[in-house]
Amino acid sequence: MAHQATPVRRARLGRALGPEPTAVSGVVLLLPGGDEVSGRRPSPLLAAASVRGVGRRLARAGRDEGLAVHVVHYRYRGWNGGEANLAQDATWAADEIVRRYGDVPVCLVGLGMGGRAGLRAGGHEAVNSVLALAPWLPEEDVAAPPEPVKQLVGRQVLIVHGTSDGRTDPELSFRLAARAKKANRDVCRFEVHADGHGLHQYRDEVLALAEDFVMGAVFGRPVSRPVRDAFAAPPPLGLRMPLAAGFSPSRR
Repeated sequence: MAHQATPVRRARLGRALGPEPTAVSGVVLLLPGGDEVSGRRPSPLLAAASVRGVGRRLARAGRDEGLAVHVVHYRYRGWNGGEANLAQDATWAADEIVRRYGDVPVCLVGLGMGGRAGLRAGGHEAVNSVLALAPWLPEEDVAAPPEPVKQLVGRQVLIVHGTSDGRTDPELSFRLAARAKKANRDVCRFEVHADGHGLHQYRDEVLALAEDFVMGAVFGRPVSRPVRDAFAAPPPLGLRMPLAAGFSPSRR
């Protein structure tokens, strides 16, 4: 009896969050977290749940300007070493956006391992910005090349990390931001004092910061003064910018 071929796994885009605009003029790709090593297929519901809050906030904020927000459903749960599966899937998703919508700006918004995927895939020609929330990054190893940053040149990059994150080391995201800032002045990083990996303690402020940054990067809206100051400040000031309680996006 002939053996059936193993089906090829494919990444896919979830349906747009909220009503999809009639004319799409910008896209956010939501990149959920994942594992360091895993060949299992992610649960679409669990993966989407981790980024749905920020996705809904961005969809509402950008609806009138034609923003479409999609969750990327990975082939595998794991990054898987040199395979960098999640970054590959993020790159595929950016290609798919170009196929569907044409030449529109894309912002990659990733959480945890999805933050690493967004930073790695940020060099895609359609991507103009990356928002990495509590990104998982590998420990620095003298025997291995450092996480690349040159692909981020020409993109606006914001990293947000809780100072009490016990799952992803905030010091590693600071070091990556410092290296990226040397190649690209449009890099900043905010620290959420005493918050953990899920950034729940200051959830409203984190969502407001995400909206402020993404609407500015994708549609050119004026951003709040703290974001402007963070981009303009030399390291380490603009890479350890505190996220103040009560932060809200600029309406100017």
